Amino acid sequence: MLIDFNNMEEKALPNFKGGEKQYDVKMFDHESNKIMHGRLVPGASIGYHKHEDNCEIIYILSGHGTCIGDKEKGEEAIPVNPGEAHYCPKGFSHSLVNTGDEDLIFFAVVAG
Repeated sequence: MLIDFNNMEEKALPNFKGGEKQYDVKMFDHESNKIMHGRLVPGASIGYHKHEDNCEIIYILSGHGTCIGDKEKGEEAIPVNPGEAHYCPKGFSHSLVNTGDEDLIFFAVVAG
């Protein structure tokens, strides 16, 4: 199956999961799985949330940000840069914040 993000409409999700500003995303959704091409403008974030029934991988394409790991499990906030990935296992919480001066562009997969 081909997923063509080039011809997919980008949707604006204000204050996604309680985050700041909005999350702009092109999303393919199938059953309990999501494949996303996301964008956060400077200062925008995806709010801190828990993955109860799935996990998520976020691969940074461009820009700079911070992933806030599961505080209850002793994880810390870590900077993320192009070519790096953040993994949030099932049962863990996390957040993503654009701390840079340009858009943070990333590819994310949520698998159930």
